[in-house]
Amino acid sequence: MAGTATAMPLQQLIASFDKTQLPKILEVCSGVYYQGSVYELSGTEMCLSTGDLIKVIDTELSSVTCEDNSNNDKFELPINYRGLFKMVPEDIPYSTVEEMLSLRPAGLGSWLPFTFTSHCEVSVDSITLEARTKVTVLSVEQVEGHEGRVRCHVKGHQGALVEVMIPFSCRGEFYECESNDVFTLKEIMSSPYMCTRRFCLTNATTHNQPLVLSPVYQVQAIMHLRKTVVKFSSNLEVDVVDVTERCKEMNFISPLTLGEVLSQPDEVFPTMAEVLENPENHALFCTSWLPKIRKGCQLVLHSKGNSAMVLASSRKGRKAQQFFLISQQYNGQFKKSPREFKSVYELYVAFAGTPGLTVSVTSNIEEQEEDGIPILSVGDQLEVVRCEKAKSACGDSKGQKQTTEVLVCRLLQDLDENDDEEEEVEKDESEELSLPLYMQCHFVEKISDKKKYRLKDLVKKLTLPVNVKVVSRESKSETDPLCGLTSLRLEEATLEPNIQASLPNSLQHCFGIPARWLSMTIFLTKDPLPWPKEQPPKCQVESVTEVTQSFYYEFCKRTSSGDLPPPLPPKPNQFTSSNPSKKASSKPSKKKSPERETPEHPPDSTRSNLLIKHLHNMSITYKKRPLAPPPPVNITHGELYKKLKSFDYFCIVPLNVVWQQLLKKPCLSLMQV
Repeated sequence: MAGTATAMPLQQLIASFDKTQLPKILEVCSGVYYQGSVYELSGTEMCLSTGDLIKVIDTELSSVTCEDNSNNDKFELPINYRGLFKMVPEDIPYSTVEEMLSLRPAGLGSWLPFTFTSHCEVSVDSITLEARTKVTVLSVEQVEGHEGRVRCHVKGHQGALVEVMIPFSCRGEFYECESNDVFTLKEIMSSPYMCTRRFCLTNATTHNQPLVLSPVYQVQAIMHLRKTVVKFSSNLEVDVVDVTERCKEMNFISPLTLGEVLSQPDEVFPTMAEVLENPENHALFCTSWLPKIRKGCQLVLHSKGNSAMVLASSRKGRKAQQFFLISQQYNGQFKKSPREFKSVYELYVAFAGTPGLTVSVTSNIEEQEEDGIPILSVGDQLEVVRCEKAKSACGDSKGQKQTTEVLVCRLLQDLDENDDEEEEVEKDESEELSLPLYMQCHFVEKISDKKKYRLKDLVKKLTLPVNVKVVSRESKSETDPLCGLTSLRLEEATLEPNIQASLPNSLQHCFGIPARWLSMTIFLTKDPLPWPKEQPPKCQVESVTEVTQSFYYEFCKRTSSGDLPPPLPPKPNQFTSSNPSKKASSKPSKKKSPERETPEHPPDSTRSNLLIKHLHNMSITYKKRPLAPPPPVNITHGELYKKLKSFDYFCIVPLNVVWQQLLKKPCLSLMQV
């Protein structure tokens, strides 16, 4: 509590302040609610608890509270209310003229003339003022060394005005008279004297009783642990006490998020800070410094800015895959390593950023003429030429050719290095293959670039993503987490806003706090920096930050450019079968698609016609397996039906359809079916 200081309602204390006296520090003594009060003001919730300190920095008149003392009725009027008010005379007797004048405002000249009356006779010099006589004060005359007097007008019996000089010491029972002057709310609120008087509305229909007018201010204040200036109304029902003299040296803490720290001017740094809340999103980083940052921890903030970084991932293998954010200031060296592609679409995406891309096939592909897939062998070398649209070999249900995107590649031949003439001829005659983008095949990139690159040079020259290997570690770092990795995939370059910081007990070890990915609250203290003036320590900044798989996926989700997924293969015809031919050579076969045979007998219906049309070219099972032995010569129809029923699980054509065709055409053998 505030000791012996007198507590006052907040509205009364704020109204007594002059703007020139601000700022003022107030302490909350009590409120409407036990140990605190909560208010919802303009969508902002604030809580005033007992013992809270409020530093009032500004006030602005917003409205006026009008209270009718006869029935305790209250209502509020805006400060720009256009109605007029008349002052209600106070029903208080004054014993002397001096007492009556002393209660008038300091600038008495602006309140003249005013009228009063005496309930008893008053004799002034040779003039006697009868009871109930109205006296109008015109001016006040004070001469040094003499008693002050007021110059007044009094109406005589015949209506003539008589001038009377009444001394301050004149005694009687004086009362104010009602005035015909009217005032606006702004005029009343601009005078501290008028704010203490009662008024009546001139054209009132409902509120015709005397009203007590109280100003309501919009208060701007600073509170502990509030990010912004607090705004609240002065008519909150709390009691406060003025503790400005006792707490004038006190500093009010303003919490800052990492984003707000980044917006601070450069002149603020370096500075000391204290952590108010534990950082969130621990699961995104695998660092040694993050577990040390806790509530109440002291930090040295050296600088802030944007750092050019590269997101990288290690190769999947026996060890768990690792992910890193690497600063482009990393001074280790890299060599380009071959990339692996699992589909033609991945090859197409890489070709968009790497013209003249050459790859080697690492998986055999059998020819599928209906789908437009050529034959490929392990070791075949392809040079990607272009991407174009082509019509597929198979048609849709209406027999129309479908258009699909293909990657045109040149099939390269293995030649002797000294045979230059033959190489030129073969290059001209080399065959071009069209690979559909939906085709699944494994490729590996052929690398001819053996140069060593710094990371910032590599990002400028090559298009990411790219596979690299660390060939020389960073010289500044004692432990380089990138050393020993067989391969590293540089995924994407990014610009990360961060704050360079260190712990007071290890100033030389500096780390970057990523403001976009960590959520924590700090406040800037005025503590001295932990080094001699103008002698900052040499800081070693971490250039590699290990992150988790969760960070990798979240990063990809935020930076996704909305690329379309790989294309799907065209929908084949309903009764087109795929008969992959055997591989004869490394070049694609140029055989034409076999024509369909015409049935010997005319069909009974469309469905039976289509079935008979394909019976000779269908196998019983989906998988390749030895042919079943022919049935005995003397087999009966019942035994034959049991044999067929045993193949029902593997049959492509329903069993009842096959049985009906056998009954119509007994010459068909089981193998033909």
